[in-house]
Amino acid sequence: MNYIITGGTGFIGTHLTKLLLTEDSKAKVWNLDIVKPGNPLALVPGKYHSPLCEGEMLGSTFIKCDVRNPIDGLPFTPTPDDVIFNFAAVHRTPGSPDYDYFETNIRGAENVTAFAEKFGIKRIVFTSSIAPYGAAEELKKETTLPSPNTPYGISKLVAEKVHQIWQARDAENRQLTILRPGVVFGRGENGNFTRLYWGIRKHKFAYPGRKDTIKACIYVKELVNFMLYRLRNHPHGVELYNCCYEPAYTIEHICNAMKKVTGLKTYIPYVPSKVLLPAAAMIGCFGAPMGICPARVKKLMISTNISGEKLKACGYPFKYTFEDALADWFKDNRGMCLE
Repeated sequence: MNYIITGGTGFIGTHLTKLLLTEDSKAKVWNLDIVKPGNPLALVPGKYHSPLCEGEMLGSTFIKCDVRNPIDGLPFTPTPDDVIFNFAAVHRTPGSPDYDYFETNIRGAENVTAFAEKFGIKRIVFTSSIAPYGAAEELKKETTLPSPNTPYGISKLVAEKVHQIWQARDAENRQLTILRPGVVFGRGENGNFTRLYWGIRKHKFAYPGRKDTIKACIYVKELVNFMLYRLRNHPHGVELYNCCYEPAYTIEHICNAMKKVTGLKTYIPYVPSKVLLPAAAMIGCFGAPMGICPARVKKLMISTNISGEKLKACGYPFKYTFEDALADWFKDNRGMCLE
């Protein structure tokens, strides 16, 4: 049996690999990616922080593979008992040309499912996004009609449909899990939570326009644990899960929890939106330091109000509370920071 991870060099792929090899040191884990482990990811602005601890090596076998092309010529023989984790994607938004989202996310889904079809592989876990819901304040459940309003969200929704078509071709035997995570945080995230922490620590963060903005989120270790739970407890069928804590937390709650866990005493001011947006536009003219630009600031001011009720009720035993997750992340960085 092989575990095949497309995009396995990335944040989630690295944490999944570590979990798989912790549970079974002899597991065959194959990392199909265009980026070799240990190399900074091109789309990560500023200093890149690896999900791996200092001196730690990623235990999977790296295979250079671009999912935009048909997947073939692998140095192992896939079997019907294998599992595919499809993480390969262009996902930072804003940040990439529109075409890149469609080429990688849609064509990649087509090539991954064609590969599964060719070798009779019956199980796929696909990480989608909450972006197919579109940006709006209303609560979104798995039954909510998707209304994507970005190229990224559109490409992810189409990719979901590509995977669903694959599963429907042999619905009695194929297992498909589609995950729509909120903000995924943890060591090596290089994203929103890391920027938030350093913004607070360096006195460069203020509540942008409001304090009650809801930001659905999930700890990366919780996410990968749920993936394995789903594989082991649902032999066939297709399920879509929002992946976030229930209820989702406000930005004020997140900031206060970060401060409590890491010992920060920083005062966080509040800046009205009528002041913030023009300031962000001016800062953006100087190269968007700390990731500050109007598009990202507007994104901060819109709630990601995602329901995690289905995940909470499915029988999966959560391993971390939100505060426990932050503390574990802090511990992974030797109690020095969150990055």
